[in-house]
Amino acid sequence: MEDFNNNKGQGNKGDKQPPYRNPIIMFILFSLVAVFIVSIIYKGIGSSTNQEISYDKFYKLVEAGDVRSVEFDGSRINAKLKRTSTFFADEDDKKLQEAYFQSTGQRLDVTYYTGYLEDSELLPLLKKQDVTITRGNSSSTSAMIYNILSYVIPLVLIWIVFGMLLRHMGGGAGGGGVFSVGKSNAKVYVEKSTGVTFKDVAGQDEAKESLQEVVDFLHNPGKYTQIGAKLPKGALLVGPPGTGKTLLAKAVAGEAGVPFFSLAGSDFVEMFVGVGASRVRDLFREAQKQAPCIIFIDEIDAIGKSRDSRFGSGGNDEREQTLNQLLAEMDGFDTSKGLLILAATNRPEVLDKALLRPGRFDRRIIVDRPDMKGRLETLKVHSKDVKMDESCDLDAIALASAGLVGSDLANIINEAAILAVENGRMAVTQTDLFEAFERVAVGGKEKKDRPMSDKERKVVSYHEVGHALVSALQKNTDPVQKITIVPRTMGALGYTLQTPEEEKFLQSKDELLEDIATFMGGRAAEQLVFNVSTSGAANDIEKATSIARNMVTRFGMSKKFGMMGLATVESQYLDGAASMTCGEATASQVDEEVLDIITTQYDQAMKLLTENRQALDEISEYLYEKETITGKEFMDMFRKITGIEEEPKDTSDDNSMFEED
Repeated sequence: MEDFNNNKGQGNKGDKQPPYRNPIIMFILFSLVAVFIVSIIYKGIGSSTNQEISYDKFYKLVEAGDVRSVEFDGSRINAKLKRTSTFFADEDDKKLQEAYFQSTGQRLDVTYYTGYLEDSELLPLLKKQDVTITRGNSSSTSAMIYNILSYVIPLVLIWIVFGMLLRHMGGGAGGGGVFSVGKSNAKVYVEKSTGVTFKDVAGQDEAKESLQEVVDFLHNPGKYTQIGAKLPKGALLVGPPGTGKTLLAKAVAGEAGVPFFSLAGSDFVEMFVGVGASRVRDLFREAQKQAPCIIFIDEIDAIGKSRDSRFGSGGNDEREQTLNQLLAEMDGFDTSKGLLILAATNRPEVLDKALLRPGRFDRRIIVDRPDMKGRLETLKVHSKDVKMDESCDLDAIALASAGLVGSDLANIINEAAILAVENGRMAVTQTDLFEAFERVAVGGKEKKDRPMSDKERKVVSYHEVGHALVSALQKNTDPVQKITIVPRTMGALGYTLQTPEEEKFLQSKDELLEDIATFMGGRAAEQLVFNVSTSGAANDIEKATSIARNMVTRFGMSKKFGMMGLATVESQYLDGAASMTCGEATASQVDEEVLDIITTQYDQAMKLLTENRQALDEISEYLYEKETITGKEFMDMFRKITGIEEEPKDTSDDNSMFEED
């Protein structure tokens, strides 16, 4: 695998840098070393043979006839004494000269200097004492060397440190120094080094079919160009997180056997204006050199966000320059060379329209949540290298895991394998699979170290049985699989698990209303038995409110508003949240309508529980003792207590506010 930005020396961002890699510490150290070197050199040049004296002492030396020569050097007077002079500037000077005399037998020729003063008597006195007078150059050899070293060495050291800082910044920004900050840092997988083919991608048959055409074009471009067909310039993979968009892109490269440039949209964005556009140019330049090849940009919404200010990108010059450069490059390359751009996003609604028009991203490939068949195939792919017991029923897990994506299913298999090891088993069992499913889809691991008081355990028991009983007493709900009051690490104090008998893609009005009644069953049981309202119903209320609001604003199931659309979904593949498209007065009426639906279904749940109070009490007591009961145990007790063998009919008689299907 090649990496064009040569990040060989980069560690993890979270690693603590050693002191010698810290640029500030390095700068301080270099500065101290520079000052130290200059001072040492200067002292070495002149401090041992130059001594400063006062002007008065200098004048007296001249009067005493001890001065041999005088040099006027700018603002300084340098004086050399006669060999017979016994003058010493200080004790250190005396010791130095005596030591020199003892080692060499000669007197040390010391230059004494003092500051220059305007003294009219000095020059006649010098002439009288027959002192040799010269005018020195202010840039004498020692002074010149000192000046050069004092300026040049610090500048050189600062230049070195500054270069290291720039190299450090350039490496962090994506590549080998300040001059490579604009280079692309795409990872390149050559030939089949991605290690992924279409066999490794399950549950996305339609997406694979669309991409197989692209692979065939890369393998056999002749049969398409003969008829006049052109390879699509780009394909946009759209879907929720975890559905396998990146895996599909790698599979295309693995199948095609061409170089695969992989990078994220955020890799283009930097603090320096123009860097993103430069990296786009560099990326396409490198890709065209290795064509045919594939460029994959993950999370393209980081640079491809609409320039409309409604999406929060108005006025961002760097992002707009990067986007404009990407648009220009996509228009400029020749598709006959086999250069294909793949991009992935889970926010297609925020992408710029210019990016989505034909001629750029010609195809939009939906990589959605897998259906029942897709989930089963995905489970098989991820379990092929895991030792599975004969008891394992992947069909049951696939049916129960409606709404989960490929990454969730892979996590279920991995968690099941971990559970098997923890329990000392050599193979994964169905019990491990089901426990792993609960961990991933429901609320984490069982939290056995969170003690609840007896009163709380009893309230939770009635709450959960309330959900299960209301569900069992209605005809359009999913069967109960498990009821437990064992807390989970994600915060749930208990839960009722329902699994569908078959996968559904549509829900009728009656089914939605019964779902709301089931959610209200927990609060209704609390009120009926304990006459209290607890915070345990918060999630139930949130889900019930969401269903009721969608019924009124999006599904056209309100008699008052009919089939009028009052909300639109903005982030379909993320949270699925809808924003209101009506005025404040209408929104207030929508709130009233939603409240009426929830209240009506709460009353329905209360009615069902009141009529079956004995079943509620007995099953709740049994759950309180056992903590967990299976769906089979629940249904056996339900049939035994109520005497109901067949599915009960809907007993609701107050649906007048809703129009009929």
